[in-house]
Amino acid sequence: MSNSLPTAAHLSRRNFLSLAVVGVASVSLSACATVEPVAYVQPSPPQDMDDSAYGSYATMYGPVYDEGYEIPAVPIQRVDKRFLRQVVPDPTGERAGTIVVDTSQHFLYLVLGDGQAMRYGVGLGRAGFEWSGRAIVQWKQKWPKWTPPADMIGRQPELAKYSAENGGMPPGLDNPLGARALYIFQNGEDTLYRLHGSPEWNSIGKSVSSGCVRLMNQDIIDLYDRVSGKAPIVVTNGLGSA
Repeated sequence: MSNSLPTAAHLSRRNFLSLAVVGVASVSLSACATVEPVAYVQPSPPQDMDDSAYGSYATMYGPVYDEGYEIPAVPIQRVDKRFLRQVVPDPTGERAGTIVVDTSQHFLYLVLGDGQAMRYGVGLGRAGFEWSGRAIVQWKQKWPKWTPPADMIGRQPELAKYSAENGGMPPGLDNPLGARALYIFQNGEDTLYRLHGSPEWNSIGKSVSSGCVRLMNQDIIDLYDRVSGKAPIVVTNGLGSA
């Protein structure tokens, strides 16, 4: 991708939250969740699961004890190898430290420099396709709370106990935002777009009923540790077209 990528798509006023809510964003409204049953299609098993350009897959996706939570191992034999974390030639043309989400391929790239990028597989929901353009990672959080938006509570009244008034859903293994969340802002406004973890490893590489951009919990922890404050992010539907 060249730097001639069009500027970020216009977002309507109702899709923004004021920057003033950053201090309570851990319980702010978020469309990034999957709370409804999803039918998954099992990918073909990869040919070689021993190692990647980054390291041992068994180690990378093994159980993790993090911040008091024990994240279970990912059954890597059941994940399409394309969507496992790996170093690849950089296809983006962006400067080092930039995050690029290609929604057409279900890939997220973190540009490393020297012609290389770390590539992660992602799952996408409706919210993951509703925004594109350039922005920044305004802030990031370990084990965030999650608050369902009002329209989701209207469809699923049982979620009212997690409303903003009730303090949101506490962090944990069942929290839809997973182990980490990166909050995307544009021009000082919250886009409601999130990069976040998920225990639903079988949703990676797929488009599911709801949510933003989800990574396996092991991958979002890795990305979180690599991303510096105010990192630029580009979201596009196809690197070639961009």
